[in-house]
Order: sequence, then C-alpha cells, then structure tokens
Amino acid sequence: MIGVQEAHRIIRESLSTSPSVELPLGRALGTVLSKEITAPFPLPRFTNAAMDGFAARFGDIGKTTAESPVRLKVTGQVKAGDSPELPVETGCCVEIMTGAPLPEGADTVVAFEETSGFGSLLVDIFKAPAKGANIRRAGEEVARGETLLAKGTVISPAEIAVLASFGLASAPVMRKPRVSIVTVGDELKEPGSGLSGAEIYNCNSFMLEAACRSLGFETAPASHAPDNRDILRERLAAALAEGDLVITAGGISTGEYDFVQEELSALGVGKKFWSVAQKPGKPLFFGTSADGKPVFSLPGNPVSALVCFAEYCVPALFRLQGTPAPPKLQATLAAPFPVDRKRHRFLLGKLWAEEGRLLCRVSQKTESHMITSAAGANCIIEAPPASGPLPAGSPAICTPLPWSCLHLPNE
Repeated sequence: MIGVQEAHRIIRESLSTSPSVELPLGRALGTVLSKEITAPFPLPRFTNAAMDGFAARFGDIGKTTAESPVRLKVTGQVKAGDSPELPVETGCCVEIMTGAPLPEGADTVVAFEETSGFGSLLVDIFKAPAKGANIRRAGEEVARGETLLAKGTVISPAEIAVLASFGLASAPVMRKPRVSIVTVGDELKEPGSGLSGAEIYNCNSFMLEAACRSLGFETAPASHAPDNRDILRERLAAALAEGDLVITAGGISTGEYDFVQEELSALGVGKKFWSVAQKPGKPLFFGTSADGKPVFSLPGNPVSALVCFAEYCVPALFRLQGTPAPPKLQATLAAPFPVDRKRHRFLLGKLWAEEGRLLCRVSQKTESHMITSAAGANCIIEAPPASGPLPAGSPAICTPLPWSCLHLPNE
C-alpha cells in the first residue's frame, strides 16, 4: 500500500501529453494550443476612424469654437469596408463611419455630435478635438509577427475571437483525451428497469460519464460487465481500443468475484500500483496499457468512485491535454473534521466565502456508499492521518469539484 502523494507521483510520471491536431474554431473551445500563434498582419490592419464623424485636417479646424465654428466642404463619404478614392484637401472633409479607413490627407476625426451633422455639402465644426483624435492607428494593438497566443494557452471564447480576428479558421491544439468507462457487477441494473432480490441501480456509469463531460472530455459509450471473466475481458478490450484513458468501477477489491485486475493484466495492462492508504478508495488500481494508455480502476462504492475520480482521474485528464489540474485551496474548518488514524481521509463537503475568508465543512453523511452526500457538495476536504478530529477553526485543504464550483456562494 502506498501513500496519496506517491500515487500522484507515479501517475504523473506515467503520463505524456496527447498528440497535436488541427481543429476548426467551432470545435476548439476548451482545448490547449500546441504551438505559439503569431500575428499574420498588424491590428488594426489600416488606420481607421474610432467613431462616426468627419475626417479632416487639424490645420483647418484647430482654432474652431462654438462661437466661431469652421465650415468645411464635404467631398465624400467613407463607410466601413470602403477604400477611400480621393485625399482630403485643405478646407475639405469627408463623412466617415466607425471602422472606415482614414483618407489620405486627414489626420483627425471630429465626432458627429460636435458638428452640424451629415447629409449636406457643407458642415460646421463647433468643437475641435486634439490633433489625431478619434483615430485607431495601424498596428497600435498588435504588430505583425507579434505573439498572439502562447503555446499552452487554454482556448476560451476570447481566444477564439482573437484567432478569428486574424482570419484563422482552425488552430493547432492538443487532442483532448477520450474516456472509456466500464462498470462491473452482477448486482447492477440500469435505471428505468425493475429490480428484484438484492439488485441495485448502476449510478457509477452515469456519474462518471457526466463528470467527464462536465469537464469538456468526450466519452465513449459506457459499458457494463457482469461478474463473468469472458464478458469482462471483452468489455475491457473494447474500452482500451476506444478510449485514451480507461476508467472502471467495481470488481477491484479482494472478493472472490473481484477479478478486474487479473483481466486487465491478461490484456497487457501493467500495474503501477494497487491499494492506497486513503479513506475512502483504498482499493484503487492504476496501470498503463502496452501502448501507454492510463487505466484507473475505482472502487464500486459511488462516493469512493467519485472521490478517486476527482483526486486522480481529473489531474490525469488535464495532464494528457497539457494543462495543470484545477488548484487545491486552503480553507478554515467551520466544524470538526473526523480524521482517520491510519489513512489519508477525503470527505465531500461545502466550501464558501464569508467575510473575506474561505470556510468549509464536511457533508453530514460520510460513509462511502452514501451517494446522497454528493448532492450539494462542491468540494472534497482532506486531511492526513491523526489521532483525533481536527477542531473547527483548523486549516484544511479543499479540492473544488470542477463541475460544481464555478463560483463560491455564501452558505
């Protein structure tokens, strides 16, 4: 049996990032750039008007006042997308719209509101702005060849806007890992069917699939195997073929029908560790296939499976796509934490902000089979072995559940 930190070290050292692919912008959200992107042209690409008004020469309007307006001849109009055909001569101006190229000869744009308005061959200028006002200079935002986005940048809607602004229809990104999920056990039945005897419903399949998708990772269709070696081996082989990371739930302890580990070995999955000094989730298996795919076999108890997924599978998925896992936070316990004397303890709980500090408390139900403890939880609180409960007011480490902690509400 190994410790939690040793388990993390082994997983980190066993993983490598996914290969790079070129994805269209419509599919790039949440992916990670695999190389630096530089500007193919300056931004703005040409000098243009920052507002609607009149493009003029400052020498013609610099001394204007409301009491003594300057009258200019309007020689044309330039709207966004136009290319000005004639320069602005002395004593003249052109109507110009926001984003339109600045005509040759003009060096200042007078806001529409400071004039007698559009639609006439003559316009009165009532107030002169500073020379060069209301103009966006070519290249003032980004120079040609300048780094737009660094390698390793996670693509959000903002990055997609930047790429599209430079005419890039696709981006080189790390391919997101696809997850295969297999649940195991004769006792499990699918929701929607009837139960008989000691049968129970299979919630792990739906929970793990939803957890992956909530993080933006695609899943292969989840499968279930009864306690039958031949069927289990067939389902595991299919999962290894379909996914970049495989997760199983159930059949990994020491019972007579717990032979997931043996069947993984028969399929060429090399064991890195099995059994971690933690509660819940002690019977946790991690290994890699012959072609390097990570395999996590989680306990069947749903809370154990959820804790192990959040603690180990989530960082592995982010590492595969080249990004760090969401960080852990330090908070203050608002109620005692029931530590374990021998094992690192993880408990679902609630994390919230109050008067400038983070507070946390564990869920009321703490046993690993009590899945209702996950409802409303937004974090996992952890503590190393200790001889007695941690009192309220003690510092504690919290892992926000990525799918439920987009903000920290007051309790």
